[in-house]
Amino acid sequence: MAVATKSAQRKAAPLPKREGSGLQTFTWSGTDKRGTVMKGEQLAKNASLLKAELRRQGITPKVVKAKTKPLFGAAGSTISARDVAVFSRQIATMMKSGVPLVTSFEIIAGGQKNPRMKDMLDDIKSNIESGSTLNEALGRHKVQFDELYRNLVKAGESAGVLDTILDTIASYKENTEVLKSKIKKALFYPAMIITVGILVLCDSC
Repeated sequence: MAVATKSAQRKAAPLPKREGSGLQTFTWSGTDKRGTVMKGEQLAKNASLLKAELRRQGITPKVVKAKTKPLFGAAGSTISARDVAVFSRQIATMMKSGVPLVTSFEIIAGGQKNPRMKDMLDDIKSNIESGSTLNEALGRHKVQFDELYRNLVKAGESAGVLDTILDTIASYKENTEVLKSKIKKALFYPAMIITVGILVLCDSC
């Protein structure tokens, strides 16, 4: 899922956390001074205080609501290839729009519903802030970012065209996921025919 040019995700500046203060997680959306749609999640005592905090940051809140908890455990137990494809498009779009790399990670992580994906993005951001290159930070998560991905990022950093490289990677990832989906659909019907045929033969034996 691509992020539109006029849409982004952002995490509001954190409010102080205090034990027993009754903080809860809210999801919100609004627009900044340029009309760009912003989305994110934030801890707050109530919706009114969060709206006030968003306005202080120059964001006009449109929707602020308490985040509902999943019925059966934490959502997003794994990081899928599709998650990485969506992230690739988001980071490429933000960098092409001139958003700094660390800020881009903070915004994208703030809008994540998958806790493992959020933790991974926070870890990458933390390593970049500590002085690592993006390639080095991605290298801590080799399962999600394979050697080709990291080498392309390294080349982009060396040549000073990281935003262009990330845009190319995003397109490649998106096309790969679309192709996988088409292959699965194409194989489903003949697989069902074979399965039914086997069941019929076994029943007649």
